[in-house]
Amino acid sequence: MNYLLDLVTNPILITSLSSFLLAQIIKVIIHWIIHKKLDIMRLFGDGGMPSSHSSMVSSVATICGLIHGFGSAAFAISATLAFIVCHDAKGVRRETGRQAVVLNELVDILRDISKEKKVSDVKLKELVGHSPLQITAGVCIGITNAFVMYFLVF
Repeated sequence: MNYLLDLVTNPILITSLSSFLLAQIIKVIIHWIIHKKLDIMRLFGDGGMPSSHSSMVSSVATICGLIHGFGSAAFAISATLAFIVCHDAKGVRRETGRQAVVLNELVDILRDISKEKKVSDVKLKELVGHSPLQITAGVCIGITNAFVMYFLVF
């Protein structure tokens, strides 16, 4: 039973999850401001401003550094993971989203000109990656949240 208590009171896990949730809430608010429409489903979506994945991993690295020291193995491992996640979001995942936009447009064109109705109805997910600004915003949220959690909560 102590395992469950350890899990729900783990400061690194709490900081990570709260950073992710904070970024997702900010994403909903930004979407609402820009599009003048509240879309709660943005809480569960990838892509957009800010990057919740970047927020999450940067908060883990920061809180590990604050708790265990910035020379610790925990910080080194989590900082390396954060770099990989942020780089992947900017590179591979962003390119995947761009390709999805083109493929969705091609399918729409094929559907319009096709006499047969065998064209796929599948719409590829376009919001999967992030711009450098979205990643930077996520990292800032994650680092800030880690400091707040460390100095005000734990």
